[in-house]
Amino acid sequence: MNVSGEATKSLWMRDTAFPSAPRLEQDQQCDVAVVGAGIAGVSIAYELTRAGQKVVLLDRGPLLGGMTSRTTAHLAPICDDGLSALVKIRGEAMARRFQESQQAAVDRIEEHVRDLGIDCDFRRLDGFLFPAAWMDEKEAGKKCDAEYEAAGKAGAAVEHGKGVPFKGHESAPVLRYPGQATFHPLKYLHSLLADFSKRGGKAFADSAVITVEEGERVRLRIEDGATITARNAVFATNSPINTVMAIHSKMAPYRTYAMAFELARGTFPDALYWDMDDPYYYVRLNPGLDNIDYLIAGGRDHKSGQTDDGEVRFNALEAWIRALVPELGDEAARWSGQVLDTIDYCGFIGRSPGSSRLFVATGDSGQGMTHGALAGLLIRDLIVGGSSGWESVYAPDRAPPAALTNYVTENLTALKNFAEYLLPGEIKSAEDLEVGEGGILREGLSKLAVCRDRNGRVHTHSATCTHLGCIVHWNSTEQCWDCPCHGSQFAPDGQVLNGPAIRPLKTHPQHKAASTEHPVKKADASNGSGPDEFSAT
Repeated sequence: MNVSGEATKSLWMRDTAFPSAPRLEQDQQCDVAVVGAGIAGVSIAYELTRAGQKVVLLDRGPLLGGMTSRTTAHLAPICDDGLSALVKIRGEAMARRFQESQQAAVDRIEEHVRDLGIDCDFRRLDGFLFPAAWMDEKEAGKKCDAEYEAAGKAGAAVEHGKGVPFKGHESAPVLRYPGQATFHPLKYLHSLLADFSKRGGKAFADSAVITVEEGERVRLRIEDGATITARNAVFATNSPINTVMAIHSKMAPYRTYAMAFELARGTFPDALYWDMDDPYYYVRLNPGLDNIDYLIAGGRDHKSGQTDDGEVRFNALEAWIRALVPELGDEAARWSGQVLDTIDYCGFIGRSPGSSRLFVATGDSGQGMTHGALAGLLIRDLIVGGSSGWESVYAPDRAPPAALTNYVTENLTALKNFAEYLLPGEIKSAEDLEVGEGGILREGLSKLAVCRDRNGRVHTHSATCTHLGCIVHWNSTEQCWDCPCHGSQFAPDGQVLNGPAIRPLKTHPQHKAASTEHPVKKADASNGSGPDEFSAT
């Protein structure tokens, strides 16, 4: 997501500036164009540059300004949905290769930190799986046994244990996973970008791709008219913009919430923690200054665009973590981000379906940091060497039969959403909206997305997502429109913040005046056709 639509700031954004980069204004030719400058895009661009490729990296917003800036930065190679679920749906052999590849991603980050001397608080530590609040000891023990058995099949190091330093869990059955890690993601990626530039790589910000054409070479047209011609192109844009349906129907967008609290240094053991709830909660520490650490807690996930109750979820998250860690101090930051869960818990990294020169990296499935670093290794090997030992694990064209139930369940969202065209609107007029609010207005046969931004200006657009026509929903927490079907996000003025959409929401003709000027109300405002050619024109 481009930060221009965000209302919250992560702990990383609070103390780290986004790297400056010019807008692309002149045509470029290169070996590889990488679209999307989060951890996946930067890792891919960096690995290819180290391999001798001439690389151009670009983003529709600021570099590192997307979902990578909104992570909690757990470097955990353990499958986010549980190793037992992974073994069940992909089998033991694939689960082993998944575990091996994710561990290689953490090792690669550590290698770059060491070789470049990056000061990003990288450290190895243990990870702990502990019982959900509602579980009794017997239920928690059964879960531990199942995950322990699956870890053996997948080749993950694990030990049975007893207790974690949360109130009420001092003697609970737990699993300990050694060799996990964590870091400050933006400080790490700042250094990779600096070395990328030293090696001849070019990076451009505020340069949205609006047309993708694949032939003997790939041609990307940028919003302001400049073009990039490359032998290959990689789309690492959280959700890929170069395909219409090939991948999007096999993953679903979820929003997750995080908060950081001050905590006296030495109060709490430094480790990664996640519980057995569904969706689960997760906790880690980050070093601060003056003997202060920050405890980061996350969770309260829900499908994107299906509810607008961020404040309620933050309150519940805070109540949960304060009950477990009574020593917590003041809140330091709160934020939310979007993850894309795939039907079989593994990302889609590799050749775009039906293409020979287009590649994608998407479907982080709650493990964006390790999937992003892995994408650098896997796509480098595919482009430079033609193959990768992990290629089949993450193949974007895969359709595992065991994942059929997940596929059907996740795609019911789109069917339910299209039924909304027949329903009444959420509001009767823009006058119903307070500052920072938005809602869907019915006007005849049309559905309109109407919001009053933080400055009191009213914006009115078509409520139809420009990707595949679903109805968008207002997200008051991040001050943007979310598409529940495939994860597109739009700013109050209709501009695209996050793909797969690449065109803004259409301004409704009868409401253009309202979209440009409107008095403040009740508040003080001072305070394509397929993978070979996809045209957004």
